Amino acid sequence: MEIRELNEGDLESLVKLYEQLDGSNEGFTAEAARLVWKSEIEGNKNIKYFGAIEDGKVVSTCFCLIIPNLTRLGSSACFVENVVTDKDHRGQGLGKKIMERAIAFARERGCYKVILESASFRKEAHQFYKNLGFDGDSKKAFIMKLKKY
Repeated sequence: MEIRELNEGDLESLVKLYEQLDGSNEGFTAEAARLVWKSEIEGNKNIKYFGAIEDGKVVSTCFCLIIPNLTRLGSSACFVENVVTDKDHRGQGLGKKIMERAIAFARERGCYKVILESASFRKEAHQFYKNLGFDGDSKKAFIMKLKKY
């Protein structure tokens, strides 16, 4: 098992893995992902995808976005999203390794905090995040959905 930053060559298996996330990515192709990757992600130092790779396939992943900031003496924040592990690979510690890599990336970039969201009904995931050191009680997120998926 290899833990590393993902690249364009990983898009096909990454898109397949995202089908397990919440069903909102159904019909999104690797070709469509490649267009987004090339225009928005590749070369952007503030965006990273990390993954656990087995036999050339992404089996666990998360996305990180560094958000520059003018408070906290200019220290950035890191937003983590789309944390998912393949259903056949859960319980092996891969999610923890991916999240640890994301947290290390945030530290490398001098971030003062890491933020993530999790659906309110995903109690098991909440415990996972708490075990990693995340505080689910100090802030409340408010979301305005601009598109329905």
